[in-house]
Parts: sequence; C-alpha cells; structure tokens
Amino acid sequence: MIETKTTTTTTNAAPMTFPVQITASNAFEPYITSHGLRISPAPLPSHNTDVSFGAVIEGIDLREITKEQFQEIRTAVFEHQVVCFPNQHNLPPQTQYEITHGFDPESSTYGHGNSSNKQKNSILHPDLHTVPAVPQVQLIGHGVIQNHYGLPEARLKHPHHRSFHRDPISVEEEHEKQVTRFYRWHIDAALYDYNPPVVTTLSAISVPRGTQTLRYDDKSGHEMPVPLGSTAFASGYKMFDLLSDEQKKTSARTRVQYFPHAYVAINKARALPNGLSMYSEGLEVPKDKLPDWEESKIKTFPLLWKNPVTGKFALQTHGCCAEKIYIDHPDGSTTVIDDLAKVREILYNYQRPGINPERVYCHDWKEGDFVIFNNRGLIHCITGAYNDNQTRVFHQCNLAASHPPLGPTAEEIASI
Repeated sequence: MIETKTTTTTTNAAPMTFPVQITASNAFEPYITSHGLRISPAPLPSHNTDVSFGAVIEGIDLREITKEQFQEIRTAVFEHQVVCFPNQHNLPPQTQYEITHGFDPESSTYGHGNSSNKQKNSILHPDLHTVPAVPQVQLIGHGVIQNHYGLPEARLKHPHHRSFHRDPISVEEEHEKQVTRFYRWHIDAALYDYNPPVVTTLSAISVPRGTQTLRYDDKSGHEMPVPLGSTAFASGYKMFDLLSDEQKKTSARTRVQYFPHAYVAINKARALPNGLSMYSEGLEVPKDKLPDWEESKIKTFPLLWKNPVTGKFALQTHGCCAEKIYIDHPDGSTTVIDDLAKVREILYNYQRPGINPERVYCHDWKEGDFVIFNNRGLIHCITGAYNDNQTRVFHQCNLAASHPPLGPTAEEIASI
C-alpha cells in the first residue's frame, strides 16, 4: 500500500535542465501545492501549437509518497492528463504497482489479465514480459536483458511498424533518412472481459538517445521531428472539442462494441500508415477461430468518457479493435452499424484531426522519468526503431479497472 506519512517529503531530484516555453499551448503558471509538489507545464517543441496538456512534477521522491501528496498527484493527472516525475531512478516495481493501484484501489489484475501473454497469436504477445515478483508490472523495451528483478533473461523487441502496417517504409529509406511512423494508436485495454485501466504508469530505466523524422504517409503531408522511441500522446478532449455541433450530439449518443479477444481478432489485418485504424480487407480472424469467448464478456463502451475531476468529455476509442457502433436516438430506437469498413471510417474521421502534428505530444524520455497518464482521456502510440546494439528498458503498469468508463448522463446528452 502507499505510505500514509503525514510529513511533507522533499527530494534531491535535480531541476529541469531545459526552459519551458512560456508561449506554449499547454502553458499555465507553475505552482507549488500545499504538500510541496512543484508543478509546471511540460516543455514542448515549437510545432506543438495546439497541445493543451502535459505537466512536470518535481519536489518528491515517489518511494516516500504521503497520502496527501498522492491526492495532489491524482488531481494533477486528471487536470493535465500526462505528468512526468524526473529523476526517479531505481524505482522498485512494487512501488510502481502501489502508485498505479492508488488510482483504483479495488483493482489488482494487470490490464490485459493474467493470461494475455499466453495467447501466442495475439499481436501483444511479443511485447509482454512479466516481472515475477510483481505480475502487474511488465518489462518492455529493446535488447537482451539479464538478471532483472527475478527474470534470468528477457529478449525484448521494440514494436516496429513494419510488423503491423500494410505498406511500411522501406528498410533502405528508414535507415538512410532516419524516418519512422506511429506504430498503433491505442488505449491500454484488453477490450474483452476486463475494463480499461484508469491510468498507466511508465518507468524509464535505460533510454537510447536520438532523433528521427516521423511521417504520417496518409496523403496529408504531415511529418514532424520526434525523439528516438518517444511515446506519442493525443487528447480525446481535444478530439471532442474539434467536432461539429452535430457530431458532438451524435457522439454523445454513440456506443462502441469491440471484438472478443480483439488483439487476436486483428492479428492478420494490417494498419493504415498513420496507425490510427485498419484496412478492411476481410483479414480479421473469424469468431469461430478465436479462442473460446462468451457473449457476456464482450465490451461495449460509450464513445465519450467523463473525466472524474474536471467533468470534461473525451472522445475515447480504440479504432483498430472496434467491431460495431450503436447510436441511441431520443425516441428510444437504436441504429446499429456493423459494416466494419463503415465503423472504422466513422471513428477515424472523428479522431484523425486530433493527431495532427500540432496536437501530438511526444514525450522525450530520459532515464529516471516516471510518467503517469490518464488512460481514459488520451490515446497514445509507440514511435521509433532501434538498432540491434541499442538497449531500452522500461517498466509498465496498468490495472484492469474495477468499473467501466462513465459516459454522459441523459441530462448531459440533452445539453450537448
């Protein structure tokens, strides 16, 4: 459990070494909380002119967190969506689990369940290496890791867009021009049987440095510089704000149903070049070929998810794994859209403006960074490609939530 000391803890963490742009779109006046946390805007590159989220929190050693400080952290996460604690070196996996668990004390199971890494034909299978002593924490990264928290050896492979995209960048161009893509935009969620985690935490242990150019290759001409292996974040709140009034009204009445064993179902299908959705070519695994599944465990969630602190709505969905759309009308009738290509088109058109370069925050990882992000308000994506001689080591933790995401009430739907 999280420590419940009542004294304010100080830290010897070094201050940020780069200035925050005071004209950044996420700018707010830095402040110090009543329990000693220093909160300031996350630094943004010049092209991020419409990123309205992200914060850095200093003045704390997460191994000695107090109950009062945790409540301030929780508020900051839901206000700023993604927060980074620099210089949290050697953070034990157990501490990471306890912090993650604090956001949903009734949860205790890893976000994809304890058997997800046993599904050999899941697209997630190569990425999962469980820390034996703390099974809710996963070891992710790139390279061969030995004698790591009870793991004698782990061969890690950073997901590469070539394994998931239909039309990848050529090996020659990737190497010569140092270009990369978004791998797969997603929410951390099993989307079958288990509820989406409230937050995800990431602890950076070993981080190769470098820069690449990320290309969308979706005929938009969009591209941007990204730190090597950065995690990209896009705001569901911004996606909702960008909708037309009519789209907002429809989205408030929309529910999305996901495939059973979604990551097995889409294993053979291939993604669009920007990683936001899939080509509909009939390559999904038929339901009678999936692992055993039950109708009662299929997940359907509202398209809009309510922030528990601000009350704002995020347009939150995993477009790659969606199977059906339900639109509930005021007269009590429901429109069911089960044409997979149409489902993907609708969700893609809702989300695509939100991943424009000016709206995507790519976190520039440094060793010792500990990041918490609101998994029910942001979508995120892996970027980058590593060489065989580069080693990247991270700990990831998220917990299948004890409750589903909250959508708008009837009164809120009527007011949208």
